[in-house]
Parts: sequence; structure tokens; C-alpha cells
Amino acid sequence: MLIEIENLSVTFTAQGKPLRAVQEVSFAVAAKSAFGLVGESGSGKSTILRAICGLAPISGGSIRIAGETIRHDRAFSRQVQMVFQDPYASLHPRHSIDRTLSEPLAIHGLPLSESRIQQALTDVGLPANFRFRYPHQLSGGQRQRVAIARALMLEPKILLLDEPTSALDASVQAETLNLLSRLRAERGLTFLMVSHDLAVIDHMCDRILVMQHGRSVESLSRQALASGQMTTAYARSLFAASADRMLPP
Repeated sequence: MLIEIENLSVTFTAQGKPLRAVQEVSFAVAAKSAFGLVGESGSGKSTILRAICGLAPISGGSIRIAGETIRHDRAFSRQVQMVFQDPYASLHPRHSIDRTLSEPLAIHGLPLSESRIQQALTDVGLPANFRFRYPHQLSGGQRQRVAIARALMLEPKILLLDEPTSALDASVQAETLNLLSRLRAERGLTFLMVSHDLAVIDHMCDRILVMQHGRSVESLSRQALASGQMTTAYARSLFAASADRMLPP
């Protein structure tokens, strides 16, 4: 397994009291597969992605990538990148797209080249002349494509996707999901994807972990999800809310 999460717990302090956002969650993700974390807001799914990136305090358990306990250094950044929910908030408003895409290379001491920036834009379906635009000059879908291109500049093996389409309208959501699926196939990427929407997870992921109140509730294959074969009432309620938008198995 490429990603191994074992008995992971994340605890924050709120008003002087401990708040357990994630409680002893375990799962594993195979290389080149797509794994989905699904649940309502506050279920802890996004916190797991942040813990992997070092943005949330791990209070118990372990996270391993390719069999090694994670260390949040430059080597980790070369291997694991994250795409956030809000593409406008995740892009610096005063940086051109050219600078946004160049920055990861500069930070890691990699050679900068015009052709590499142009190829990155082509890979996500944007014209080369977008290089010198700014985030406010792009649509939400275009901004998210830039965010995806930035995440891919270091040629990582793993993308952590935190509700990557929830801020987009329905037609742009579908385009972005299809783009991610194509990039995964072309580059042999591994996805760990968070969503509150089972229809999105069903479209993208091979396996799914349902979460509630910081705990894992049920693990499902895509086939079991698509055919409604859940064993818990909570998972069935999520399925019922999304069933009209899900593809048949």
C-alpha cells in the first residue's frame, strides 16, 4: 500500500478544552488508486488530509507513505501535494499564473523553463497566454485548473483533494472531475479525495470510507456504493441524498 493510516487521532484545543476531531481512524490506499473520504461537515475527513500535510496536530496513531513514517520536508512535498476546496483562496491574488506555477520549482531548486510552464497549462486545458493573467481574471473552474497545475509541477505521486469541485457550478464540476480522472490515468497518480457528496466520490474513487463525528463508520467498494449495499443507517442516508445523481454500477 502506498498510503497507510493506522489508528490516527487528531486533537485540537478549543477554549482550553481538547477537541478530538479524528478518533482512531485506519485505512490504506493502494498505489495508482483513488480512495474517497465522505461524510457531513465536521466528520473529520478534511482534518485527515491536513494531518497528512502537517497542518493538523496528530495526537495518536501513524501515517506512512511507501512504508516510511512521514516527515514534512522537501522530499515529502515532492511526493505529496494538495488541492484545496476554494481555488481563489489558495492562489495568491497578486501573483501571475506564471509566478504561481514557477514558485514550486524555485523553492525546490529545480530549473525554470518557459516550455515547462506552458506544458503545465496545456495539461490542464488552459491556453498558454493565461501565463500572465491573475486569479481575479479567471473563472472559478479556470482557477481550480491552475491550482491542479501547480500541484503537479513537482511531479508528485499522490494528490490530496479536499472538496476540489464543491465551490464550482455543476457543469464545471464535471469538467474538473474528468480532468482529474485523465491526469490520474496519464500520470499514474494516487488520489486521496474528500467530499460530502457521494455522487462525486462514486464517480472518482475505487474505495470509500464513510466518516461521522471523527470516526470511521463503514468501508465500501465503489461497486457496493453504486448498488446501495451499505450496512449502516448513516451511510444509507448519505446514499439516499445522492442516489439520483449517481451512475449505475
